[in-house]
Amino acid sequence: MSTTEHTGRRRDLAAAGLAALLVTAAVVVGSSVEDRDGTLHLNWPPLYARWDPHVGPGTPAALAVAAAVIAYAPALAARLSWRSLLLGAWTASLAWIWSLALVDGWHRGVAKRLTTKYEYLQVIDRFQDIPATLRDFTRHILIDSPAPWPAHTAGHPPGATLTFVLLDRVGLGGGAWAGAFCITAGSTAVVAVLITVRTLADEATARRAAPFLVLTPAAIWVGASADGYFAAVTAWMIALLAGAATRTVRSPAAAAVGSGLLFGLVCYLSYGLTLFAVVVAAILLVTRSARVLPLFLAGAAVAPLVFTLAGFDWWEAYRLLVERYHQGAGGIRPYGYFVWANLACTVLVIGPAAVAALRRAAASAPGAVSRLRTGRTTPADQLTALVLAVLLALLAADLSGMSKAETERIWLPFTTFLSAATALLPGVSRRHWLTAQAVLALLLNHLLLTGW
Repeated sequence: MSTTEHTGRRRDLAAAGLAALLVTAAVVVGSSVEDRDGTLHLNWPPLYARWDPHVGPGTPAALAVAAAVIAYAPALAARLSWRSLLLGAWTASLAWIWSLALVDGWHRGVAKRLTTKYEYLQVIDRFQDIPATLRDFTRHILIDSPAPWPAHTAGHPPGATLTFVLLDRVGLGGGAWAGAFCITAGSTAVVAVLITVRTLADEATARRAAPFLVLTPAAIWVGASADGYFAAVTAWMIALLAGAATRTVRSPAAAAVGSGLLFGLVCYLSYGLTLFAVVVAAILLVTRSARVLPLFLAGAAVAPLVFTLAGFDWWEAYRLLVERYHQGAGGIRPYGYFVWANLACTVLVIGPAAVAALRRAAASAPGAVSRLRTGRTTPADQLTALVLAVLLALLAADLSGMSKAETERIWLPFTTFLSAATALLPGVSRRHWLTAQAVLALLLNHLLLTGW
């Protein structure tokens, strides 16, 4: 091992160590604040979870999936055909998410997750007349309004709730179907991110990231939360845009319009995901492909046009949401704690391997920017640009103060892409980092009962 490689590995370990200290500080300080005045509204800060060591029917499967991915995935990812790799990654991701969800049992881990008083399924019967409900949507956002929406319905544009309304309409109603839908949809994000990395960087880079994208701790919150579904929609939006911008798909024009359609939908699933405009801009800059922008914008205009014509005012709803946010726990939770403790949550979601990889991305950023200016980029430069753009959007969400706590699920669309940075890790330590990812996920899922 060269001196440079040895130094790089030591710095990776140092970054992971500092991240562990950040998490420790968030736990210690958060517990102290919560014990003192209860302003965090969390049982096990910084996560929305409580201490509850347990095992469940998913435990043997989770251990088996983790062992199999660690033992075989790096080699398989290197030699499988590309289509087989995508299928294998999706299957393994699905198995990992399901097994972790079932550690909490079928009812507690899947069927009842989306049926609490805060969730979308509580208001399905209020959407009998969808156009009328959309016209009336903003009247029920504030806590003191007549028949106020539950927290998640009020906290999102109506596209989120409409997803579950439409599932109910086609005969897939109830918490079990909703949980299965979110898990199945959320698991496809792995495929979308792999396609994006291959398109913007190269296939070898995507192959190196594949095992880490599968064995991510984020899988705990993908199963089963609606944000896992949001993450998948966002990931496919970026994958289509990358294909259109690089003209590596059969129909770049259709991909550009499709990406725009999904971006418009994303904006009506979650207000905060409008920040992915930063990532869209980064991709267009990196690929030097502004020609797809008009088609992208045309597609992006469809969802706003449909919802606006139906009577829903996005801007008025967001204004009222900010007021609603401060009426509830958001107005009590201290910004000074969560502005850094949210980052500790992110560490737990992406794991130590992604932290070390992001250190490498940040260290290479100046050189990558210089090469991007000249058009002489490497695959690592392209990947660095992607993950740092996502990180910038995440930091903007953090500084906004509208994501105080519960970011382990809210930021899944961002953290899904941050895990792609693991392709930058050296091959000699890859299996060790993969093991660390699995151990963290298994410990979190078995020691804590997460809220989503």
